[in-house]
Amino acid sequence: MNFTDLKIWQESHNLSLKIYKETKKFPKSEIFGITSQIQRCSSSVPANIAEGFGRKSKNEFIQFLTQARGSLYESQNFVYLSRDLGYISKENSEILINEYESLAKMLNSFISKVKYNND
Repeated sequence: MNFTDLKIWQESHNLSLKIYKETKKFPKSEIFGITSQIQRCSSSVPANIAEGFGRKSKNEFIQFLTQARGSLYESQNFVYLSRDLGYISKENSEILINEYESLAKMLNSFISKVKYNND
């Protein structure tokens, strides 16, 4: 098994790709501001899942999954900010926010599974 087999990695990776696609429309003046921030935190979600998977220690894996969750909420925050600044349409922001909420539930469930699995 590889980290790419994990549903949470696949979902977070796809959501990160959507963020990168959406930020292509942002003003050039934001390239070192919100654009950079939202891209970094959105790509940090699958990156932390992958890194934690590679650690092969249950406690370290949980630590990285928890960091992924923090990056997930940071990404969601930037979606709200981008919407309120008019960089993302209300419709697209609602889709992204709903996908982040769904991913958060998946991630919380996965953290519990890893935490309480005795393997």
